[in-house]
Amino acid sequence: MGALPLFFRLVGASVGGQARYPASALLLTLGQFLGSGIEVVAVWALFHRFGEVQGWGIGEVALFYGLVNCMFAIADALGRGFDVLGTEFLRTGAFDRLLLRPRPLALQLMGHDFRISRMGRLLQGVGVLVFATFQAHIAWTPATVAVALFALAGGIALFLGILVLQGTLAFWTVESLEIANVLTYGGVQAAQYPLALYANWFRRVLTFVVPLACVAYYPALAILGKTDPLGAPEWVGVVSPLAGFVFLAAAFGVWRLGLRRYASTGS
Repeated sequence: MGALPLFFRLVGASVGGQARYPASALLLTLGQFLGSGIEVVAVWALFHRFGEVQGWGIGEVALFYGLVNCMFAIADALGRGFDVLGTEFLRTGAFDRLLLRPRPLALQLMGHDFRISRMGRLLQGVGVLVFATFQAHIAWTPATVAVALFALAGGIALFLGILVLQGTLAFWTVESLEIANVLTYGGVQAAQYPLALYANWFRRVLTFVVPLACVAYYPALAILGKTDPLGAPEWVGVVSPLAGFVFLAAAFGVWRLGLRRYASTGS
């Protein structure tokens, strides 16, 4: 069986297992939808109070919010296996079984626990994108759709890379560290707002260290047809999502270093 059919088979088995308890799956999905909905209310309250924030309207910020939450929802569903690597695989010795199978290790982890509840955040992100379309009068041409899809793919790669790094830490700590949430959930929070609102040092972090701006801010400017107040050329938003794939490749490089350190628990 090829890698891709195997992945879909693993995902199907995971989804099928969750579908045995439809009420639970529905409530978890609804919880994700409503939980992230509190963030939407907070953003709305901010702009309802001040109208605009440094020249940015609610429709434009809604585009950032929608894009970032769609990216993260899909990456979070795919990367659950890396998130629980320490507790469910390394500590129990189940990781050895994965190593013995003649299939890509990362693929097995990605298909291990595909959480359909994450679709609650995805649906909410899509809903906010629809709101942004009308509020900011976005013209969805083939070019802007292509930029949005490329940004989405780059963002999924970036957040998946963060989850891979989180899993890699477990080779040293066994436990999953909460500090990794600074990059995942904290990254989502930071990327929901325009880069121009942050201090210079934080802009550099979001551009060159954890390139969230490259998958959200610059592509959103290209979609909106808005000039970057920080002075970046217009073409940057078209190519910047590549940074997400570079980050993922670097994360897997660190992952391979962690694998070399792994020693079986013997259980």
